[in-house]
Amino acid sequence: METNISQPADSSFKNLYFVGAGGIGMANLERYFLSRHHNVAGYDRTPSLLTQQLEQEGVIITYTDSPEEIPAAFRSPSDTLVVYTPAVPSDSPILTWFRENGFEVVKRAALLGKITRSTKAICVSGSHGKTTTCSMIANILRGSEVGCNAFLGGILRNTGSNLVLSRGSEWSVIEADEYDRSFHQLSPCIAIVTSVDPDHLDIYGDEAGYLEGFAHFTSLIRPGGILLVHTGLKLHPRLRDGVRLMTYSGGNEGDWHAENIVYGEGSLRFDLVGPDMKIAGIEVGVPVEINIDNAVAAAAASLAAGAGADDIREGLKTFRGAKRRFEVILDGKDGSTALIDDYAHSPNEVKASIRSVKKLYPGRKLSVIFQPHLYTRTRDFAKEFASSLSEADEVIMPEIYPARELPIPGVDSSLILKDVTSPSKCYCERKDLLNMIKNRNFDIVMTLGAADLDRLLPDIEKIIMGKDPA
Repeated sequence: METNISQPADSSFKNLYFVGAGGIGMANLERYFLSRHHNVAGYDRTPSLLTQQLEQEGVIITYTDSPEEIPAAFRSPSDTLVVYTPAVPSDSPILTWFRENGFEVVKRAALLGKITRSTKAICVSGSHGKTTTCSMIANILRGSEVGCNAFLGGILRNTGSNLVLSRGSEWSVIEADEYDRSFHQLSPCIAIVTSVDPDHLDIYGDEAGYLEGFAHFTSLIRPGGILLVHTGLKLHPRLRDGVRLMTYSGGNEGDWHAENIVYGEGSLRFDLVGPDMKIAGIEVGVPVEINIDNAVAAAAASLAAGAGADDIREGLKTFRGAKRRFEVILDGKDGSTALIDDYAHSPNEVKASIRSVKKLYPGRKLSVIFQPHLYTRTRDFAKEFASSLSEADEVIMPEIYPARELPIPGVDSSLILKDVTSPSKCYCERKDLLNMIKNRNFDIVMTLGAADLDRLLPDIEKIIMGKDPA
């Protein structure tokens, strides 16, 4: 397969303007094009630590949605490409100005699609597990001779960035997001499907529509490519001629799977078994049960890209995790309070996270602070969320985080909380969480969800350690 990444995927445009520049998925593209000597600017609604970092790196960001704020260098359609995220309202004045003045305006996914067509792309899809699996692959390949340019949906803690650059590599690693059917823009050489638990029903309508979205994604794999699918999924792939289908799991099933799984002294080891091969004694740097599945998929994809057994061992052993993906902030050793943050925002993710914590800290009380993300997701999966959260000893729930949505009458946190059967549960508005934490003694605290509870973590950590958050 011929590839050529000596030039950027969009070298015809000198300037790129990102509408929604502070999004985690937009940031890696901004950094990528900065690294290739393009001029990069954008708009976001509010400043954040990420936007501050981007500005320090050279991105010009404004925080007022007005065309007057667009820098002079980015006001010509002949040399400026405009990229936006679906999270930005369609009536955004800046976006409207660009559209009305003849600019090429594309979704973030379309720009990622151009990158996949000019590289050999490993695209990881699924309702959960995408970011961690992508990050594992990136950590393996960046330490090997293969290398990669990785566009991650979270911050890889090994590098402190959501972008991994290997200028001479022909491989890219892409998080294939199903929201808004974004992953239908991609052209994978290797594709992974980690899970297909129904989500985003505001886009897909029902489970059948969601599964059809993934089936279409599998039809985009290039001839001669590989599809890795977790065992047991309700998925019927539609593959082009010459695409090889392989299954995987963190158990003993699948073409690729784990054997001899051993927990002990804060570590997790297993043997990777694949067609006609075995790699013994793999240690997972973030030793939680769900990461066995993710590590098997990451190892199989990395081997297919040309990595060796030693690269697999080293990349997984040194993997520190993606920020907000089962991130241990305080480890709770010697009986002290533990603090863990996880982005889990689907019922199965929530259940897996809670079970992993209880396995790591047997016999200790687990208090979960879960902020529901989106009114539609809460409406569609309230009972499933309640069932998953009920595995915790205590559940604390603030109001729904709306993100891009307007309120839906009758849909609030109580829709979930009323069916939670944990020994202790309560509602606490987000603005009151820190005061509540100050006045309580916790054993194991876990913040869960795709909302912005992570912004409170520095203060929560200080309170737990007996310091004044102010």
